[in-house]
Amino acid sequence: MHAKGNPCCCCSFDDYKCTAEWLLNKTRHRPKIAVICGSGLGRLADSVSNKQTFRYEDIPNFPVSTVPGHEGCLVFGDLKEKPCVFMQGRFHLYEGYSLCKVTFPVRIFKLLGVETIIVTNASGGLCKDFKAGDIMIIKDHINLPGFAGQHPLCGPNEERFGIRFPCMSDAYNKDLRKLALDISAQLGYSDFVREGVYCMVSGPNFETIAEARMLHILGSDSVGMSTIPEVTVAKHCGLRVFGLSLITNKVSLDYSREEKVNHEEVLEMCKMRAEMLQNLVNTLIAKCDQVDGINSN
Repeated sequence: MHAKGNPCCCCSFDDYKCTAEWLLNKTRHRPKIAVICGSGLGRLADSVSNKQTFRYEDIPNFPVSTVPGHEGCLVFGDLKEKPCVFMQGRFHLYEGYSLCKVTFPVRIFKLLGVETIIVTNASGGLCKDFKAGDIMIIKDHINLPGFAGQHPLCGPNEERFGIRFPCMSDAYNKDLRKLALDISAQLGYSDFVREGVYCMVSGPNFETIAEARMLHILGSDSVGMSTIPEVTVAKHCGLRVFGLSLITNKVSLDYSREEKVNHEEVLEMCKMRAEMLQNLVNTLIAKCDQVDGINSN
C-alpha cells in the first residue's frame, strides 16, 4: 500500500505506528540502543540476556532478509544492563526493496524509544593501508545512490520524524567514535582498528577495477552495499549514530591482480573477527553512558 500523496514511499506513518504498537504489546523490553548486524555479524546478539526473539516474517509490515549471513530476527534483551534491540540481518536495495522498506526498522526503533543506533557492515578495503580483518570506525560516508536520486528521504517529508533538510556533516557521533578508539586501545585492538570513510554502491555485483579506482580517488576508504540509508533516516529521526565496518577483503585496484572476491570469503572473515567485534560493541554499549548527556550531533 502506498502512502497517500507520496509515490516515493510505500510506507505510511500508520504502517510505522502499527508495527511499533504490535512490538510494544508483544514485549516488555523498552530498548534505548539498537544494533543493526551486517553480513555474517548476527553473533553480536549472542551476549544478550532476558532474550526475546521475533522472526521478521511474523512482524506486521516488516521486510524479510533474503541474503545468506542475514538470519532475519529481531532480538530484544539486556546487554551490560542496557536495554537493546538487535537486527540480525538487514535489507538492501539489490534485494528489490524500496529505500522506504530498507530503512523501515529505523523509524520503528525511533517509535520504540531508541536513542542510539549502532550500524555494522562488511565492506571491501580501498585504502592502501587497510588489511583484510581490519575494523573501520566510520567517520563519514559517500552516498552514491543518493547522488543518483535513490534516497530514503525523497518525497514529501514526514514532519513527525524529522525536518525536511537534515544536516549530514556530523552523521556519525564524534564522542562515540572517540570512545570506541579508547576502548580499542584498552582491548589491545589498536593495530587493526582504523577510522575512515565508507562509500555505498547499490550492488549486487562487486566493483570493477575502474569503479574501485574512482571510489578511491573520491576519498572512499571502504565500499559496501548498505548502511547509508539507515544512517540517513536515523539522523533524520534525531538518533545518535555510531558505525563499524569490518574490512573483509582488499578491493582490487590493479589489473595485474588475479584474485576475485566472493560472498563466502566475506562471511568467513566475519567469523574470524566475530569475537573481537563482539567485545568492541559490548564494551561500547556498556560505556555509552559516558556520552549520554551529549547532544545526538
